Amino acid sequence: MDWFESYESEIRAYARSYPAVFVKGENAKQTDENGKEYIDFYAGAGVLNFGHNHPKLKAAIVEYIQNDGVLHSLDMMTGAKREFIKGFVETILKPRKMDYKLQFMGPTGTNAVEAALKLARRVTGRKEVVAFSQGFHGMTLGALACTANEVFRNASGVPLTMVSHWPFESNQGGGIESLDTLRALYENSSGGAEKPAAFIVEAIQAEGGVNVASAEWLQALQALARDLGALLIVDDIQAGCGRTGHYFSFENMGIDPDIVTLAKGIGGLGTPMAMNLVKPEHDKHWKPGEHTGTFRGQNISFVAGREALRFFENNDLMEQTRAKGQIMQQYLQGLAERYSEHGFCVRGKGMMQALDVKDGALAKAVARDCFDHGMLFGPCGVGGQVIKLIPPLTIPEEELQAGLAILEQALQRQVEMKS
Repeated sequence: MDWFESYESEIRAYARSYPAVFVKGENAKQTDENGKEYIDFYAGAGVLNFGHNHPKLKAAIVEYIQNDGVLHSLDMMTGAKREFIKGFVETILKPRKMDYKLQFMGPTGTNAVEAALKLARRVTGRKEVVAFSQGFHGMTLGALACTANEVFRNASGVPLTMVSHWPFESNQGGGIESLDTLRALYENSSGGAEKPAAFIVEAIQAEGGVNVASAEWLQALQALARDLGALLIVDDIQAGCGRTGHYFSFENMGIDPDIVTLAKGIGGLGTPMAMNLVKPEHDKHWKPGEHTGTFRGQNISFVAGREALRFFENNDLMEQTRAKGQIMQQYLQGLAERYSEHGFCVRGKGMMQALDVKDGALAKAVARDCFDHGMLFGPCGVGGQVIKLIPPLTIPEEELQAGLAILEQALQRQVEMKS
């Protein structure tokens, strides 16, 4: 019996694209129950920045469980939480001279976004939020209102209100001039637009097609938010935690967000965790217990996340990430040049790289071809036309090259079939 087909919901998606039963994961490889290996260029949609079952992270969890460490604790104080907080402050915040409170909530990215939106509305006393075209912020209703994808939005069943959308920098109609237009609308007392509580943005739109914002545009957006008395929320859930070659995707871009939402890679080993960085002057607007979540005390995630932070105690991993990202970018650029008549283009930063093949059916066919030949990735962007590559940061270079070679061969086969 196929237990998945017979009993699991029709909602399943990835299982349809990758029809295998996976039973083992090690760094950048997964193995199915028939013994076939796959090089993982998807890494749990960015959760597994440090690979499957990293030995140091796994050992820390095993030791914690064997010592009867507290596993579930709501938001009570535990030794595991203290060690995570201490590690994050000393390794990430203090070296960057960043001043934030750490808020833990339900363990997924959409929970982080919901909490950020709620707090922004509380701080400002306003209701409206501005999000951007092609942005993805989650599936619960508040976050979904900020998400732009019509397929996801149409599944809501209710109106998605109190959020307006504006063109992202790289989208048609975007750019700094577009922000100037938005500013003029808000500053005109007869402009008809209610000033927002917040602007929510990804410095790199991951699911939206790996669209990369410039420092100048982000600075202009921050200036607009500040001038309007609105908060700037940066959603760094998929692009953060080292993915771009820096801990935050917006590092060295001259902005200082009011709230930063984090999840995915922050749990270290793939166990769920989400955390918001909140400016202290905004955090004081919360009342104790006003925003809760049964699983905001994920101690296994605190343990693994603390070990993951050790990767950032020196710059070795980030230097390797930038170097591997350059290998990926150059490889994809070679493919774009080979098929220049198709208008393919390359986008990305660090080890989030993408090839836009301008055709969702082609990207889907390439993904299936890659799966058949032992490599996993997930298409994204409008119509699924973008091949997004986000392997573990710890992938050995030989496996990185092998995965890219599988992609190259799959792309060649599928382009020839369409010709």
